[in-house]
Amino acid sequence: MDSALGSQLRLWRDRVTPAAVGLPSRARRRAPGLRREEVAQLAGVSADYLVRLEQGRARHPSAQVVQSLARALRLDDEERDLLHRMAGLLPPTSGRMDRHVTPSVMRLVDRLGDTPVSVIDASWQTVVQNRAAEALFGDLSAMTGLERNRAWRTFMDVPGMGRMEPQTRSMVERDVVADLHAALLRLPDEPDIAAVVEALKRDSPRFAELWETTPARVRGAQRKTLIHPQVGRLTLDCDVLSVHGSDLQIVVFTAEPGTPDAEALALAVVVGLQQLGPELTAGG
Repeated sequence: MDSALGSQLRLWRDRVTPAAVGLPSRARRRAPGLRREEVAQLAGVSADYLVRLEQGRARHPSAQVVQSLARALRLDDEERDLLHRMAGLLPPTSGRMDRHVTPSVMRLVDRLGDTPVSVIDASWQTVVQNRAAEALFGDLSAMTGLERNRAWRTFMDVPGMGRMEPQTRSMVERDVVADLHAALLRLPDEPDIAAVVEALKRDSPRFAELWETTPARVRGAQRKTLIHPQVGRLTLDCDVLSVHGSDLQIVVFTAEPGTPDAEALALAVVVGLQQLGPELTAGG
């Protein structure tokens, strides 16, 4: 029985010409792409094994085989990562974070206007946030190091504008730990992630406890309840959008239009912006 992995391997094989990989082009070919035997030779695997992969009879190739197939099939970075995932493997990385904020991401953050938006990296460091996020959670523009880190601020209970109610706080704490576990597995050579984890294990007994008992998991969308000093209790949807090609995530807080939560969010942003003053710009 064919598998998704096998079908994709055949599609990639069919698009690579012999000339592209330095092989002689013979006159009689049923398709313009490479034969299985040619791909197997280029990848250093047996032709029988490649047949079994394409037919779905071998489903879990090793990382070394996947890397060799990616090179033989002339896959680009995105296709290479896709091949790893289809084989049930984590894509290879440089081990370091890519936290570059592109102009398009900055436009997105700025143009969402009254919607609180933050951009954080894999260590939960705030890279940039818009004025609505500053109004809701506090201005970080003058802060450096761990003071800008959302994981640190959560576990060390650093004061801010909107405070999490207890059930939300417990959920967020577990998500932070699970996400940092996943980040370290994905980026094992990134010192900033390791530094945040070590600092929290040292200074937060709660984090240290959860670190030993919480498995790795990348966080997703959540619903969070905050207690705001001016507008009181409000429940918001928190969506996390991954920035393609980087280790950044865009965190967006919204409320369903026409609800009391939406009115409370709008008021919290207005009050917060009045306190921040007119001269502050995105960058906190």
